[in-house]
Amino acid sequence: MTAQTSAQKLPLAKAINESLRRALENDPKVLIMGEDVGKLGGVFRVTDGLQKDFGEDRVIDTPLAESGIVGTAIGLALRGYRPVVEIQFDGFVFPAYDQIVTQLAKMHARALGKVKLPVVIRIPYGGGIGAVEHHSESPEALFAHVAGLKCVSPSNASDAYWMMQQAIESDDPVIFFEPKRRYWDKGEVDTSAIPGPLHTARVARTGTDLTLVAYGPMVKTCLEAAAAAEEEGKSLEVVDLRSMSPIDFDTVQKSVEKTGRLVVVHEAPVFYGSGAEIAARITERCFYHLEAPVLRVGGFHAPYPPARLEEEYLPGLDRVLDSVDRALAY
Repeated sequence: MTAQTSAQKLPLAKAINESLRRALENDPKVLIMGEDVGKLGGVFRVTDGLQKDFGEDRVIDTPLAESGIVGTAIGLALRGYRPVVEIQFDGFVFPAYDQIVTQLAKMHARALGKVKLPVVIRIPYGGGIGAVEHHSESPEALFAHVAGLKCVSPSNASDAYWMMQQAIESDDPVIFFEPKRRYWDKGEVDTSAIPGPLHTARVARTGTDLTLVAYGPMVKTCLEAAAAAEEEGKSLEVVDLRSMSPIDFDTVQKSVEKTGRLVVVHEAPVFYGSGAEIAARITERCFYHLEAPVLRVGGFHAPYPPARLEEEYLPGLDRVLDSVDRALAY
């Protein structure tokens, strides 16, 4: 089997590094740009060694100017390049928000399909690393709401490797949310595998009593919740959404038709979060299959707290299991 020679166990961050390296090797039009991505290799070392091996013309250290970085990437894409932009931390993306939603997301429609903008914007997101203000936010719903943008988030090293390849190959702009507190979680990566479609959800664990849907950093938490629930005789199915826009509702629907119950989990605030859209759509699609209301677990409708309080803010095992118990009690 090819897996014997090509599979290796990598941290999620290293899997992204290897994916970027492969993209740089395969296509001379691929560029990487961002604050400290070159000589430093990024604050999380995700781009470590790439500038050394590919040069400063392809792995570019930029000024601290997110709007300028994204605007430059748009111009490069118009000239045939495939820029991969890093936003150093989630909370730093907002100076570039206008460029992303007003220009990047709209250009294809504005040009009646004649212009393509193959830009990937990497955003390390979420909490759990003990960081200061503006370093632990989950802004994915803001971008998933914008037509013209694709939004994805891997939960494991294998998906990180392959989804980055697919995002770079896409002719549409992709916001690639990287769960920073999972950067050091290791997983098997088979670099010779044939990946599934970028926007297809994955059943990470099968079950019969209730469906847990999550993406990015919360998939691991949901898998831990399913393991804990099994000790009490409860069978939970875990669906890794992988893509927040578009959403693979068919996979979620199939699971909920089997289990009759759904709990959606994400780090971002529950209020106007991605879980609200999933809950509404699945309620429409599965109304006669549901044995309980669709429940949501997430952050609170408040600014992300100081690091000492983040464990109280972030949804953890107990909050997920509490919602599971509530759903099963109907």
